[in-house]
Amino acid sequence: MSTKKCKHCQSDIDKKAKVCPVCKKKQTGMLKFIIIGIIALLVVGALLSGGDDEPKLIDTPKDKNDEQYEETPNEEDTDSTDNTSEPTASPDKNSFSTGETAELKDVRVTLLGVAESEGSDYNKPADGNVFALAEFEIENNSDKDITVSSIMSFEAYSDGYSTSTSIAALLEKGDKGQLDGNIAPGNKMKGVIGYELSKDWSELEIHFTPNFWTDKAIVFIATK
Repeated sequence: MSTKKCKHCQSDIDKKAKVCPVCKKKQTGMLKFIIIGIIALLVVGALLSGGDDEPKLIDTPKDKNDEQYEETPNEEDTDSTDNTSEPTASPDKNSFSTGETAELKDVRVTLLGVAESEGSDYNKPADGNVFALAEFEIENNSDKDITVSSIMSFEAYSDGYSTSTSIAALLEKGDKGQLDGNIAPGNKMKGVIGYELSKDWSELEIHFTPNFWTDKAIVFIATK
């Protein structure tokens, strides 16, 4: 009969025995502990990587040459009872306005503005409509390429109604680029995406997904 040493009491026991008949302890191997260790590592890794899944506001410093730049007053020149100043925007916003820079997974996105166009001689929107060109700047600070598609990466709503990108609107973009292609790490892309909207639109909501490897989107809201 083939035997083995009990790892607890060192008695000779049957090699196939699961329980030592001398000390009554189970003869378990290391496989269980290896599996437990792997599961623990996976859980810790998921917790550590889950902190960047929400878009956040990036404070963009103002240029002193900007006409709207205002010098911050000294504390002694400010009345401590004055509560009329506007509150600071929260970094955990759900949506962002024109001119604000949002960051998701090391990708920074800014909606620079939305311009309207009546079209040209041979390219006009339908009666009662207008072309709207939304200009974005996208900066890739991650360690891998990101893919931007004007069709796949963007989803838009005009006053709550879904709206699709318009090829006719893009014909009026002039010398501006189009938001299609790859952005290598450390590089930027600037371009426009076009829509055809009602002339009396008041709010354009644009959802941008930085890449196909994330299900999170950055939401921008532009108003007239």
